[in-house]
Amino acid sequence: MPFADILGHDRIIEVLRRSMRGGKTAHSYLFEGVPGCGRKKTALALIQALFCAVLPDDACGVCPSCRKVEGGNHPDIHLLAPLPDKRDISVDQLREMQRELSLRPYEAPRKACIIDPAERLNVSSANSLLKTLEEPPGNALIILLTENAGMLLSTVRSRCQLIRFAPLSPEHVQSLLERSGMAPETAALVAPMSGGSLQKALELDNESLALRREAVLSRVGQMNINRIATVFDAAEELSGNRDATLELLDMLLSFFRDAVHLGAGSGEIINSSVRPAIESIASKQSLPRNMELLERIYETRRAVQRNANPKLSLDHLFMNMADGAR
Repeated sequence: MPFADILGHDRIIEVLRRSMRGGKTAHSYLFEGVPGCGRKKTALALIQALFCAVLPDDACGVCPSCRKVEGGNHPDIHLLAPLPDKRDISVDQLREMQRELSLRPYEAPRKACIIDPAERLNVSSANSLLKTLEEPPGNALIILLTENAGMLLSTVRSRCQLIRFAPLSPEHVQSLLERSGMAPETAALVAPMSGGSLQKALELDNESLALRREAVLSRVGQMNINRIATVFDAAEELSGNRDATLELLDMLLSFFRDAVHLGAGSGEIINSSVRPAIESIASKQSLPRNMELLERIYETRRAVQRNANPKLSLDHLFMNMADGAR
């Protein structure tokens, strides 16, 4: 898996390659980002490049070491995750990992370990990890993957080099979906709703997503402050549990980003398959108004993430969206 196979993180890849060329690769990294944005793929690519017997700052992909990393059976790579029936990574698991890292590498110049998700380290296992992060045995490399670095002990964070991964752009998600064999029209539907996560994109139900998209666009077009029932009907129909409401808000963010692009004179939009509906949103209100609504949708999404009531949050948002659509 050469670094060129990783999309959307060129700056991070260049930082890692530069550290390899200068012999200054850190002993421990903390990769932060949404699941499915490429954190684990980048971690494995870094390890593969460090283990490669041919190239100095990348993986050749053909030497025995590269093939073993690609196949997931390299003896010097250890993956640490909660056991199937457990929520946390236990201190016993951590100690076993430390024992493995203390042994001499079988083939590679060093051993490597990926801890995923690192926020599942409980207090005991996290504290047990501290000395290993300070002084990895045998020059071992430890990479922690997390969705939110703030959920880890500050003492763990301070011993790692933090690298933040931005969510993938819809264009990159679409490209990766098509590489995986998904039809282009399906990938174009799913990518804008993925939140920058390939994992989420692959998990979306395409048929129900298409129906929900049509329902959302229809409701947005009907909202009118002079017919207040349309506002509450929309919130009643489209709200659901927290996850469903976040998915809805991701759709709205995608639609209104496109409407802002059109209003600003750009012809490039993500939701090209429903372009007439997006053009309608863009033409009904001014560019500043649509930019304001885009920010309102962001605020609502943040509130729902913080456990605000989904239905009440949508009521408030839709009232604001309808105000001016007279």
